[in-house]
Amino acid sequence: MPRITLTPDQPFSLDLSLSCGQVFSWEKEGGVWTGVVGSRVIRITQRGDSLSFSGADPGFIRHYFGLDDDLPDILSSIDRDPIIHAAIERNRGLRIIRQPPWECLASYICATYANIPGIKRRIFLLRQNLGDPVPGRRDGVYSFPSPHTLAGAEPCVLSGCRLGYRSAYLAKTARLIAGDPAWEERVHRLPYREAQKELLRFSGVGKKVADCVLLFAFGKWEAFPVDTWIQRIITTCYPDAGPLKTYDQISAFCRSHFGPWAGYAQEYLYCHRTTLARPCGDLSP
Repeated sequence: MPRITLTPDQPFSLDLSLSCGQVFSWEKEGGVWTGVVGSRVIRITQRGDSLSFSGADPGFIRHYFGLDDDLPDILSSIDRDPIIHAAIERNRGLRIIRQPPWECLASYICATYANIPGIKRRIFLLRQNLGDPVPGRRDGVYSFPSPHTLAGAEPCVLSGCRLGYRSAYLAKTARLIAGDPAWEERVHRLPYREAQKELLRFSGVGKKVADCVLLFAFGKWEAFPVDTWIQRIITTCYPDAGPLKTYDQISAFCRSHFGPWAGYAQEYLYCHRTTLARPCGDLSP
């Protein structure tokens, strides 16, 4: 298997990065993570500073896992208070994964008001029922269905993926994107706020879904998704910020407080959420 040797000054935790809720198509068994990214079936494991993998070339692995980002510099820039400092210390090596935009957008439309096991089940069923078999494999592994495939899917097939009310949103967005092949390039070019407005025109996309997609698929690092966990952390652990009641108020405060890499702060706070859900004076293990 090909290998990448990590340098000591650029920490990376494969387990944290794949288990913290960014992505939904990876599973770990016997110390090996297996995931489907586009038409690739990737197997990867980490032993100390060595990554061993199959199914992709080293350049893809480096890009997908953000291994060329200067993580110490990023963490230094967001390490501005004891709350985020504790999250960084406990989860050092967590990196934001760069996901394929359409797959990320569709996955987060499916993810609204659901827990991670439920989201994974929906994504698995979408692949199984509507995806294409991955070339060269005979083990029933399927790629994520294209916008054109989902746009033409029968409602009963989508219902079989346990999407509930989300199936109508996903089908409508798939139809829009199937007829707009330039959408991805357009979002990449736009600055953050205009890119967010562009995504909000899609069915099933609110501000939280838009910010997740901008952060995880488009590298808009100032995007700061706010769910109920993050809302609780910010409103209880940052009392000096004043009354923060709306999504826009919370995300604006966090962009101002954490700076241009605020999205990284969001992911570290989210990964540390069960500890930060305690009274914020208690950061003990």
